Amino acid sequence: MGKKNNYTKSELAEVRGSIVHGRGMFATQNIPESTEIIEYLGERIDKEESNRRGHALFDESKETGGAQVYLFTLDDEWDLDGNFEWNTARLVNHSCEPNCEAQIDEELKIWLVALRDIRQGEELSFNYGFDLEDYAKHPCRCGSENCVGYIVAEEYWPKLKKKLKKKKAKAKRKAEKKAEKKAEKERKRVSALKADG
Repeated sequence: MGKKNNYTKSELAEVRGSIVHGRGMFATQNIPESTEIIEYLGERIDKEESNRRGHALFDESKETGGAQVYLFTLDDEWDLDGNFEWNTARLVNHSCEPNCEAQIDEELKIWLVALRDIRQGEELSFNYGFDLEDYAKHPCRCGSENCVGYIVAEEYWPKLKKKLKKKKAKAKRKAEKKAEKKAEKERKRVSALKADG
């Protein structure tokens, strides 16, 4: 577990506009590796309520095209819903090369902890750890050198890369067939013009 910083509201980070997505959190000073930067706050809920809220947000996203999910798994019984204005940690954006990670302590509190030294002014980020089920609905805009294009946990990257390779190959074959049909149509048109001329 990292070093505690004794702040309920972190003096190590503040909310600002982000080029990654809307708003984000940025380091207000240099932060050493392993420092607990900010607690991810919210309402502790059981799995049944968590599933209900998760499904409701999924239904909302199908209707509106947007719904933020701030649910964290704490253990086999409990999750934490961080969808509250006073939980500024919910604004930390995803990255495929994060500088923080979410760690759960013995009291089932979630802390965002520095994975490495973070410079003052640097945007904080962590990997949201989504699965592959609906990866296409979660494009990644982190801009990191190793970005995989979608917000998924690193453990799924090999499978995602295979899926994307197949998808690209399928799209290429489709484009080639379309080009062949267009070329054939043009050859027939030219032959018909020559026959008439």
